[in-house]
Amino acid sequence: MTPAHFAFSSTFMLGLAGLAFHRTHLLSALLCLEGMMLSLFIALALWTLQLDSTNFASSPMILLAFSACEASAGLALLVATARTHGTDRLQSLNLLQC
Repeated sequence: MTPAHFAFSSTFMLGLAGLAFHRTHLLSALLCLEGMMLSLFIALALWTLQLDSTNFASSPMILLAFSACEASAGLALLVATARTHGTDRLQSLNLLQC
């Protein structure tokens, strides 16, 4: 495993660990998801450059577009949650209450 692959694998795993173990605020969960998506984007872009083929050239841009849509939906949920509940703490949210 090259150092670049190790770096991107470890950043993805750190984001996944942060998402799994540090779920106190919705904003921190969204930041962990964004870090995971950015590490996937960089890894996919480097993989496309290493293969030196144009077949997968659009894959990183498609992933980046989906990441931007995910970020905007997450921020919209954050604003809606903060307005209705007054906080973004995940423990104060009740999924059974509408």
